[in-house]
Amino acid sequence: MMAEANWLRTRKFEPYVYDPKLLHPAPSSDDGSLIAAPRPFVTDDGAMGEPECWRRLRNVASSPDSSSLDYDVVVCGGTLGIFFAIYLQLRGHEVCVVEGAELRGREQEWNISHDELMELVHLGVLDDEDVRGVITTSFPACRSGFKNREITPLAGGYFDNDETGYECLTPDVLNLGISPVSLIDRASKRFVSLGGKILDRTPIRGICVSENVGAAIDLDNDAVITAKLVLDCMGNASPISAQQRRGMKPDGICAVVGSCAGGYDPSTNKVGDIIYTFTPTFTRDGDGDGRGSNQYFWESFPVGIGGLDGKVSSDVKTTYMFTYMDASPDRISLFELMEDYWKLLPVYQPSIKDPMVDLDIKRILFAYFPTYRDSPLKPMYSRVLAVGDASGIQSPLSFGGFGALMRHLGRVGGAISEALDAGCLHRDDLGEINPYQPNLSATWMFQKAMSMKMNTKPNPVFVNRLLATNFQVMNEMGQRTIKPFLQDVVRFDGLIGSLAKSFIADPVFMPQIVATVGLPELFEWLGHVGNMAAYTVLDATVSPIISPFVDRISNPREKFRWRRKIEAWKFGSGADYILPQDDKIDLNIE
Repeated sequence: MMAEANWLRTRKFEPYVYDPKLLHPAPSSDDGSLIAAPRPFVTDDGAMGEPECWRRLRNVASSPDSSSLDYDVVVCGGTLGIFFAIYLQLRGHEVCVVEGAELRGREQEWNISHDELMELVHLGVLDDEDVRGVITTSFPACRSGFKNREITPLAGGYFDNDETGYECLTPDVLNLGISPVSLIDRASKRFVSLGGKILDRTPIRGICVSENVGAAIDLDNDAVITAKLVLDCMGNASPISAQQRRGMKPDGICAVVGSCAGGYDPSTNKVGDIIYTFTPTFTRDGDGDGRGSNQYFWESFPVGIGGLDGKVSSDVKTTYMFTYMDASPDRISLFELMEDYWKLLPVYQPSIKDPMVDLDIKRILFAYFPTYRDSPLKPMYSRVLAVGDASGIQSPLSFGGFGALMRHLGRVGGAISEALDAGCLHRDDLGEINPYQPNLSATWMFQKAMSMKMNTKPNPVFVNRLLATNFQVMNEMGQRTIKPFLQDVVRFDGLIGSLAKSFIADPVFMPQIVATVGLPELFEWLGHVGNMAAYTVLDATVSPIISPFVDRISNPREKFRWRRKIEAWKFGSGADYILPQDDKIDLNIE
């Protein structure tokens, strides 16, 4: 119910320009009067915030050294922040995790790829035994499919099967299900064993920042703790990010509904679906004007097979239906989306006829994930840095969360550790940790292509034709092209190669793509693609040459900034992704 209320509030919200330099930073109401700005969650104004916070910071300022601060780092939001906390604790920093609720993972599995999960072992965050101990589901592959009607199995390409669609299987992508309860429990125990401190069931009321001294965190139990640096790992709902984005409306929305349930046919529950359609674009009101049109995508994962117990079959499956759109006031509600989910679920999963009768429903999900073009988020204050979903580092095509965090844990964690050692905690320095990434920005055009504009008449098969053609090309190009894309890593070579071959495969479709996306969006996207090319060249040619010289720079701040540039070239071009050694895709799923 809360998600629906928040979604309604987001749709009705009217954006305004917030100027923090004004003495009365507030928008004007209809009658011309000023609307009072809300109390800031983070402040560097000594006349605002909790007085005890400022008293503690003054006491630290009068001390001979910064060791009188309680911690080096306070991580706000522990469910995913615990992994940053372990990483930094291992590197000699004193870390405290603050979580408003109980620090505990949810019951429903998280799906992730094996190589992403093993990043925890590679970085020393958890050992191999712990990581293997949280795997509860394992299956060989995930399907991608884009169809105008449900036919399974489907052979051939879009123009080979009477424009029905295309489907393919990709191995080792989101094919592991892990127990968040077990993972967070093991991570918490590991963190405490390293000397870390956990304060759960402890909401945060606000943060006061002294640029030259440190940050003081006002806790709900009237306690105050101090630190050199605050990490915001509170996700999309972070009050820190909300303060920084004041007046802004999300540029895009991914709305998702779904359930975890038993009662499916075990014989058809052997692989997952990473992205799948079986309907054309759906116009809800039926008046033909395209108002409120949505393309429905589906995702599903088996639960409880092939994990530690070695089970070969299960009737339990998690299914999601999601759609991309903007946050216009007349957009579909989550309740309406859920109604469509239940209506279409028997078509998607033919082994059931009536979900209310045939399924043993364990959990139901509905949520929405806002995305902003202005991402990743640059710090507004010194000594406060957003990480994970709070920073907007995730692709606008994904749900973010654990998988998105794993890709950047080593890069961001290493940069934070270096910033602490070098004293580079000014907002300008911290901003280098979340730099512009052209491959992340380039995914915005994909999101726009899959979102139907309000008050238009969309071609109902546009999205399926576009994606069926592109995925057939990427699959034929091999794992080195399709697998990074499915793991939200866009590389210049794979992008240009697949687009060129898609144009050759369906040249007459290009005018429709331009008309749907729009010339301004297309030109902006071409700029990001050009930057991807530049970053690829810089990473391949310049980085190896200058890295030894950067390591010898004596000025710690200059060294810190150059290292961040080198990382930006690598991650912004997708060169951080370790490509599969075997480029062939050879699967035979019985």
